[in-house]
Amino acid sequence: MTLDIEPGEMVTLLGPSGCGKTTTLRMLAGFETPTSGAIYINGQDINHLPPNKRDIGMVFQSYALFPHMTVYENVAYGLRVKNVPKAELAQRVNRVLELMHLDKMKDRLPSLLSGGQQQRVALARAVVTEPKVLLFDEPLSNLDAKLREYMRDELHKIQRRLGITSLYVTHDQAEAMAISDKVVIMNKGEIQQIGSPRQIYMRPRNQFVANFMGKANFVEAVVERADSAHIALCLLGQSLVIPQDAGFAVKPHDRVDCVIRPEFWRIDAEGKFEGTISRAIYLGYCVEYEIDLGGQKVVAVDYHHHLHEPKQAGDRVRLGLARVDYDFARARTLNQPFLRTSLLSMSAQ
Repeated sequence: MTLDIEPGEMVTLLGPSGCGKTTTLRMLAGFETPTSGAIYINGQDINHLPPNKRDIGMVFQSYALFPHMTVYENVAYGLRVKNVPKAELAQRVNRVLELMHLDKMKDRLPSLLSGGQQQRVALARAVVTEPKVLLFDEPLSNLDAKLREYMRDELHKIQRRLGITSLYVTHDQAEAMAISDKVVIMNKGEIQQIGSPRQIYMRPRNQFVANFMGKANFVEAVVERADSAHIALCLLGQSLVIPQDAGFAVKPHDRVDCVIRPEFWRIDAEGKFEGTISRAIYLGYCVEYEIDLGGQKVVAVDYHHHLHEPKQAGDRVRLGLARVDYDFARARTLNQPFLRTSLLSMSAQ
């Protein structure tokens, strides 16, 4: 499969440990040699070029700052190696330090900086040389949760401002969705799906993608009837009609696997599905419920729990499926169950 990255795009390689994300990044940087295929930047095959000739910047997981150099000296290092004239060097370094809000600490050693500040120094050192491509190897993994979220947003703003084509590696799906123009889902060395964060979350190509990109309920259904416009399913003992957009041929009595995101269940006294709450987890911004629907366990989340008393384990509840505007590749259909769009993604068994 070929991966094309447009100028100025931020593309994220996302997948579990060992799926090949960092290896792919290292091949781009020139630290690993591809066994097949080719890597092109602006139409030039760079497979034969050494790392220092590829015009690529890299931000490492460990920051890799020189401990004996000040912030200014760390950022200036790449320009000195390139023999940039002193006046131009000072101008470019000071401009980047100001951009990263590091100008007031340029004389400090890395050991006197916080983790977030060190991360910004590493980013400044990578961008000051104005590379054609910028690579990020899980640069936020060493930060605590709050700082990680803040630096994620800062990094995204800086990349947008500079417009540098970037490839970012992470195993954190929330991080990938927050910063990416395009997400590449990988597993066992193979690309599973390429698309925008919304496309991948709403229209996963297979069970692995659906399960990795957020939480998902996998529910078996039986096709009752199908025509060119609609598919009627028997799902958990209830009949539901959804738009015909399966992506493969379906006929009556076929068994299909469906994906329903937790947020598209709703607790509703008029809902078609009845079950018992087996577990309730209060998370502050939502309450997550595990519900037994006649032997099928599903996860549902309630973001409006502050408007009513949260349910408890053992409570009987009725569930419905949210109805939303349907706006994808071909048509806009209102008031359809969220089955197809959320993807109650269907795959043949």
